[in-house]
Parts: sequence; structure tokens; C-alpha cells
Amino acid sequence: MEISEHIQGILKTLPAKPGCYLMKNAEGTIIYVGKAISLKNRVRSYFHADASHDNKTRRLVREIAHIEWIVVGSELEALILEMNLIKKHRPKYNIRLKDDKRYPYIKVHWNEPFPKVTVTRQMDEKDGSRYFGPYTSAWAVYQTLDVLRKVFPYLTCDREITGLDKRACLYYDIKLCSAPCIGAVDQAQYRQMISDLMDFLSGHSDEIVVRLQSDMEKAAEELRFEKAAAVRDQLKAIQSIIERQKIVFASDYKDSDVLAMARNNGEACVQIFFIRNGKLIGREYFILEGTEDSADNEVMSEFIKQFYTEAASVPEQVMLPQEIEETKIIGEWLRSKRGGKKMEFFVPKEGQPQELVKMAAENATETLSALRAQWEADTHKQETALAELQSALNLSAPPNRIECYDVSHTQGVATVGSMVVFTQGVPDKKLYRKFNIDSTSIGAPDDFASMEEMLTRRFRRWQGGQQTESTPGAKKPDASFSFLPDLIIIDGGKGQLGRAVKVLENFGLADQVPVVGLAKQEEEIFFPHRSNSLLLPRHSQGLYLVQRIRDEAHRFGITAHRARRSKQGMASILDSIPSIGPARRKALLKHFGSVDKIRGASIEELAAVPGMNLAAAESVKANLE
Repeated sequence: MEISEHIQGILKTLPAKPGCYLMKNAEGTIIYVGKAISLKNRVRSYFHADASHDNKTRRLVREIAHIEWIVVGSELEALILEMNLIKKHRPKYNIRLKDDKRYPYIKVHWNEPFPKVTVTRQMDEKDGSRYFGPYTSAWAVYQTLDVLRKVFPYLTCDREITGLDKRACLYYDIKLCSAPCIGAVDQAQYRQMISDLMDFLSGHSDEIVVRLQSDMEKAAEELRFEKAAAVRDQLKAIQSIIERQKIVFASDYKDSDVLAMARNNGEACVQIFFIRNGKLIGREYFILEGTEDSADNEVMSEFIKQFYTEAASVPEQVMLPQEIEETKIIGEWLRSKRGGKKMEFFVPKEGQPQELVKMAAENATETLSALRAQWEADTHKQETALAELQSALNLSAPPNRIECYDVSHTQGVATVGSMVVFTQGVPDKKLYRKFNIDSTSIGAPDDFASMEEMLTRRFRRWQGGQQTESTPGAKKPDASFSFLPDLIIIDGGKGQLGRAVKVLENFGLADQVPVVGLAKQEEEIFFPHRSNSLLLPRHSQGLYLVQRIRDEAHRFGITAHRARRSKQGMASILDSIPSIGPARRKALLKHFGSVDKIRGASIEELAAVPGMNLAAAESVKANLE
């Protein structure tokens, strides 16, 4: 293989020290991150004519145009840096968790006097809170909390807890809050309940049951029968949950995670069983991609690094189906996450531990098979929808890239245009764009002019990108605007559609880019220069796709509009200024666009706004200053 002079120069200067290397393609995109005890030896090995290189490595090497490296002090530091870089850049040749969104955690705000329990996707190990997770399903997290709240009725309101409130909220009446606000429990009792909740989430419930039984008996002896009945109900709820947890070992067995994997067509599914206090308290599955040509032990090794980077806790033992790569250094890292406590990898060869690993592997196989069937069904629906649109709209090919445009505002203020992109029937959110529309901010709302401005800016960017691509060394154009769509959907009727056609004609694209308008009420599709509209079959996949695209454009536009409206100060200090009512506030915001610009205007400029007068202008100036 021929190696460029640029790469040869880099290979000569590599240090023989531990660190991470970042391989980039011709566009400057990071395509692979690796670590090494000796950067010099490891990176050079990619460019040896080695027959042992797999197909993925050979493809990687062909794409490498530049290499950067970072020197660190030890192999452990290199491991941690590599994990962080993979998480940040998600290079296409690295094995990585398929779902790149942050996973949900249960967060117990233990640093607060009366801790609340919430769901978060951001774990901060330094904020004094306790975290449990990650979980793959937010729905499952909320289901878990719905059950736990009946057993441990924790606070959910934002009121300051003094114990002196005269009345509790409805949640106390329906036994979903212990009401420390009225002194029904004191701080010590409430924190003990939350401590029990955390122990329960950790799988250690035996001590809770023993203590509650003692509390119930004591309350009964003291003739506090209402308290005894409440504890009895709590015990029943806990025991009903415990009964669903499968006992697999004696309670003194090590807390363990059991990992196993199934693979199919470049996808890998890892199943985890969580064994705590001898009981199987839960399980999760995770999908990895980029696993083709990689050995099982390498895939499992990469999963362990990425999963336990996100995990709220590390158990004393991790059971595996086979030995993994880098066992020593990964074990050192996990022990450091446990605060130096003992942690070991264990490959069971017989008995119940081996059966658990086997059961996890069977679950992984079933999960991957079910997911693949679902993916294939979804793909079939998308292909059907695109084929139906091609036929109904008389397109030359299936519309693989569909762009939809919508305009959002509140009575003409804070107007935002939204552009969403669906690729092969699936939302491509990284290509979504919003347009702040300022040309229509003065006077009555003009959705037609707003649509025309948005599309003009979009295709001007496309036009500029065409010129940039032919200029050597020019900056790469924005991918959102670099390609022409196979279909444009305008959220609106004939008027909006007419403005879209005008823009396409101005750019000479009227014959290249099909465009239709979608009316909201009857889901009518309008065509340029045609009086008759089209109604897609009511239960067709094509109609479902069009509706989904339109709804997504509307959702994205409304979200962007609300953000801009909030920034401009729609619910702002203007509301509290004497002589400024809704009409004058609206007129001021339409004219100036934001509170900051109103603040910077002179009294004369303020008085010149329709509906304002000198006295009102002076009032605005005095209050804003």
C-alpha cells in the first residue's frame, strides 16, 4: 500500500510513549480513536503490509489522511482518555453503543434536607446526589418510580419544607406523599424512608423488611393502630415486589453483573443481569454497532469500557462468557471507580453462575432477533410509504430526501421558520435548521413573505455551496443545504405553495425539485399550477409519513419560536409598565424585535410606534432604565 508523504512524516515523529491517537479522513473528520502503550509501535503497525489485518482495518487505513496524538502518563490514563474521546466523537470505525442519546438515571437528591427523587439524563458525581442506572428505557424508569412511590411516598412538590404548613396537598390524601410539609413525618423519618428507597434500588431489602416488621409490632403495642396499618401496607407492597425478584444465590453471594452477547449482521446485543444480595433485581440490554470483523472478546471489552463509564455503580464481580482483552488495565480502572475496593472478572465454568451467563446469552439472542424483526418491519413501512408517494405524486424516483417547511409566530412576533429533513423515511435531526425571520416583524403577520424569505435563504445557501465545492481549499458547505431535496412539502395551502414555486423559479430549480403544499384540515395535497388537490388513501403508509413529517416540522418550529419568544421577553418587564397593555406591548415588540432594542430606543422612537404616545414612551423609558 502506498503511504502519502504527509503520513510518512507523521509516522517518523511518533513518540514511544503511552497515549491516544486520532485518525482523520480528508475532510478532517475523526474516523478512529485508539490507545497505545507505545504510540510509535501501535500506529505504525496499521501501515505494515500485514495479512492479518481484517477488512475493517484495511478500509480504515485507506481513509486515513491525517493522524494526531495525545501523550499521557500511563496506560490507565490512556484508557480513560480513549473512552472519553470515543464518547465525544463517535468515530465510525470504533465499536460504540448504538443509541448515542444519554441514558436515563434515577436521581436521589441526597444533598437536600428533604431529598426528592427525579429522572435525569445527566449524572454529576460531585453534586452530592445518589444515582441509579443507566436504564435503556425512560418509560421503564417512570414505571419503576410509580411503584416505588407507593411504597416510599417521597416529595414531588417545590414548596419549602418547614413542617408548619396548615394543609397538605392531594398527594398526602392518596398516600403518595408522606407530607413533611405539615409535620406528618420529621426530617429524620423522611431521610430514613429515602435511605430505604436507595437500599431497595440497590437490591438490599432484607434489613428494610426486618425493621418495618419491628416498627409495625411496636406501633401495635403502643395502640397506634393507624400507624401500624400504614406500615403493614408498606410491607405488603415491598414483599409483592420482592416476590417478583428471582432468588439465584444465597444472600451472602457477591453482588454481580452478568454479561453475555449475541451478534448478527454487524450488530451486537449485550444483555446484563443485575444480581444484588443474591437476587436478580433487573436486567437491561444494549446494542452496539461497528462490530463487524471484530472478535467477541474485543466487542465485549469495548462494551464494558463504555457501559461502566456511564454506570452509577460498579459491582464487586462481573461474570463474562469468556476472557476479554485488556482485563488487567480495565480491572484497575473499575477498581478505581469503586474507590479502591476489590473488583474482579469471573468466567464461570460450571454450576449456577455458568447457567446465569447462558441464560443472559439466550436473552440477548431473543432480544436481537426481536429488534431485527422490528427494524425490518419499520424499513418495509418506510419503503412502502416512499413508493406510495412516488406513485401518487408522479415522481421519477422514491423521494429519499424530503424537506418540510413551516412558519411559527405569535401574532407576527418572534417569527421562526423551520426546516426538517427526512432521509429514507426517517427524521435526520442533524440536518434540521431554523430561520429567524425579521423581514415581517413590522406590520401584520405575513406567512407568505416569511415562507419566501426562508426558502430563498435555504437555496441561496445551496447555491453558495455549489460555488464553494469548485473552489480549492474552501470551507466545506453545510450538509443541510448541500443537496437538493427529492421532494419539498410546504405546510400550508395554495398561497404558501405559490411563494415556494416562485423561489424555485428564481433559482432555476422549478423543473428539478418537486414541491407540494399540505393543507391542515383535510390533509389535502396541492400541486403547482393545478386547481385539483389530492387526498391520499386514509390508511396508507404514504399519508402516515406525510403527516409525521408535517407534525415534526410544526413541533420543531413551535419549539424554536417559543425559545425566541422567551428570549425577546414576550412575558417580560413590559407587562408591569404602567400604561403598556397587550396592544402596545405587541406593537413595541413587533417594531423593535426584543426588550433590549426597546431599552436602547429614544423616547421619540418609542413614541413613533403605532398606538404609542409621548407619555407612554416616557413611562417605558423610565421603567426600563
